[in-house]
Amino acid sequence: MTELAARVRRRMASDPVALDEAVRAASGGIVDDAVLAGLRRSVEAELVGAGPLEPLLALPGVTDVLVNAADSVWVDRGQGLERAVAEFADDDAVRRLAQRLAVAAGRRLDDAAPFVDAVLPDGTRLHAVLPPITARPTLSLRVLARERFDLPALQARGAMSAQVAGVLAAAVSARLALLITGGTGSGKTTLLGALLGLVPPDERIVVIEDAAELVIGHEHVVRLGTRVANVEGGGAVGLPDLVRQALRMRPDRIVVGEFRGAEFADLVIALNTGHEGGAATMHANSAADVPARCLALGALAGLGGDAVTSLVSAGFDLVVQLRRDRRGRTVSELGLVTDHGGRLVVRPVWSGGEGRGDGADDLAVRLRSRGVPPPELLR
Repeated sequence: MTELAARVRRRMASDPVALDEAVRAASGGIVDDAVLAGLRRSVEAELVGAGPLEPLLALPGVTDVLVNAADSVWVDRGQGLERAVAEFADDDAVRRLAQRLAVAAGRRLDDAAPFVDAVLPDGTRLHAVLPPITARPTLSLRVLARERFDLPALQARGAMSAQVAGVLAAAVSARLALLITGGTGSGKTTLLGALLGLVPPDERIVVIEDAAELVIGHEHVVRLGTRVANVEGGGAVGLPDLVRQALRMRPDRIVVGEFRGAEFADLVIALNTGHEGGAATMHANSAADVPARCLALGALAGLGGDAVTSLVSAGFDLVVQLRRDRRGRTVSELGLVTDHGGRLVVRPVWSGGEGRGDGADDLAVRLRSRGVPPPELLR
């Protein structure tokens, strides 16, 4: 198909005609409508789509498509990585596709700028690296979530038990601030979207993201998105800027798609100024690792350890840790955020391995103080 696409490209360059006519001419003459439609779709994927990756991106449940080299393509459909039946003609074809996608995202990818991290117009996240900083051109595509899940749907998929879902629903109802943590691809964004669907319809949710990944079943959602600098180096809008703007938009709940840097300080400060019920996601290996991650992000924002401990313990209530393995994505831990003698600590509320923890009673007290009866897991 690469050869046919090249012939079509040359044909249209020398004699601008309709794509159907160019495909028909490049394919050798007369073809019936069904064959023409198939050829047209393939050529479009090659010229303006994702080429050999286009069918993989359309697979149900796919979250990632990874190209390690021309003959090494992998996909993740929720059960871990698997080899894909797709390949490129050579590494130059991978390079050309990566560069074309980068241009579609308004970015540059060449020898002078050999890597790119960008968002495509359809919301797909693009990352690509070219030699000489890698042996062969590599390409990673994170697919935008297409399906909206609620808590019962996640339960049916084995992501959590009914008891854990009860705790999460109670936390949303009580306007507790949630920090959803886990590794890459563990389902943080999916769970956050499901929980935001539980927010009462008369509350305004302001969502701040690098890319519009959250799929939320709610009537009143305002989305703010970051913007990279233009070729002159101006016009950039970062997450810290958007958090500050969100505070002026009369939000009932402020949500940050993912903590990565200085925006951490802006949101935890906002959560200490009367904006209850906020939420964010963050990478962490376990609930016990969350304090260290918060301290590190606070340091990036110029906050000392005491300030981070004070702000996070007062601003966040519940850590929800997710785990990803061969069986899928599951809630593995719940933890209560506390200040313990001047140290930021996440006390175990529940874990899949050990059951109910010593923070469960205090979480029940916190829910009662907000007028929400503790669910079964906390009684």
